[in-house]
Amino acid sequence: MMMNRRTFMRSSVACSALLATGPAWIGKTAYKTPVRITKGPSGHWFGYYDKWQVDPSGRFALGCRVGFEERSPLGSDKLEIGLIDLEEGNRWKKIGETNAWGWQQSCMLQWIPGSSQEVIWNDRQGDTYVSRTYHIQTEQTRTLPEPIYTLAPNGSFAIGTAFNRIQNLRPGYGYAGISDPYQHIKAPDEIGLYTMDLKTGSTTSLLSLADLAAIPHLGEDVSDNWHWFNHLLVSPDSKRLLFLHRWRPEILENQIMARTGFVTRMITVDTAGKDLYVADPSGNSSHFVWRDPNHILVWTRPVGKQNGFWLIKDKTKEMELIGEEAMDRNGHNTYVPQTNEEWVLNDTYPDKERKITLYLYHIPSNRKVILGKFHSPERFVGEWRCDLHPRCDQQGRRVFFDSTHEGSRQMYYLDISDIVGS
Repeated sequence: MMMNRRTFMRSSVACSALLATGPAWIGKTAYKTPVRITKGPSGHWFGYYDKWQVDPSGRFALGCRVGFEERSPLGSDKLEIGLIDLEEGNRWKKIGETNAWGWQQSCMLQWIPGSSQEVIWNDRQGDTYVSRTYHIQTEQTRTLPEPIYTLAPNGSFAIGTAFNRIQNLRPGYGYAGISDPYQHIKAPDEIGLYTMDLKTGSTTSLLSLADLAAIPHLGEDVSDNWHWFNHLLVSPDSKRLLFLHRWRPEILENQIMARTGFVTRMITVDTAGKDLYVADPSGNSSHFVWRDPNHILVWTRPVGKQNGFWLIKDKTKEMELIGEEAMDRNGHNTYVPQTNEEWVLNDTYPDKERKITLYLYHIPSNRKVILGKFHSPERFVGEWRCDLHPRCDQQGRRVFFDSTHEGSRQMYYLDISDIVGS
């Protein structure tokens, strides 16, 4: 059904699906009332946008539960891990807990790619961070010796980095409970990136912080800064790693500084730590996703160009601006599965009215479909803000997201099969 641009719909949950404006197209209405799959009084959420929340069958979703809001986690605060049966009234089953988590990325909870039975998350064991795997059929848990940041799409290995280092230099993205042993060293050689075999737990160091600090940035020496790695992601063919190398000139003094005052460059490297390439040297890289083994869609402002979502070809200078008008604000972008990378799922940060927009963008037709606008109460700010972090199920037919528009942190989904399938 085609709609006039002044047409709109309202819902009982105060969400709206407005038609996006654009010079070359008119969108169609896509509004459906979100289905809430968790309820209070406890808060529930999943975490980051680049991981599988739902199993390959589409029946089971993962989630986290916590009994407090509006403060930073302490090392003693436990997070409950749950399995939600979407076909049995969204029944919650506790499958574990963790002392290693944060508000933005939770505990890196996710399904192991290719598996319909095994999930993984990070935890703390004594004075070390580890990861746990759980088999939903046998209900057995295994412990791996290092925490994970991201998993290879082939399901065979993980990539990790030092979470206490992240917490020291970007609070809210690391974990409380274990201090950074190198907190007085600007670019330690002892920590950096590593791979871990998901079956054996065998780990291999790839790159150290000292290695990256020694590489000049736009011709300038950056070694005399405090360095860390963040936001790791493995290419679809499991052959290359993408990550952000960040640094700041001084140690943090407060939470306001945690969100500002650092420089970023986006790096790719192979899984042996070789063939390193600075994919975006601008210093502005933010959220990103691999489109295929050779291309990365990233929000950035390349040197001499405008802000936007740029499709960058790895190991080349080739780049293309995607959705110049439709996707003109930073958000958490992914490609909708099973759509030949034609559809992008995205969100925004809160606008002046504290509404977060959730939308789809169809690249070939330059068509934007707004799925809803969700109010974020003012108390959800800073480290404990609740970004939607939208993610699809593995069939690409439902969008799952975290939201506070009903007053507490809960999880929801929307069916998009009639949009991406048409």
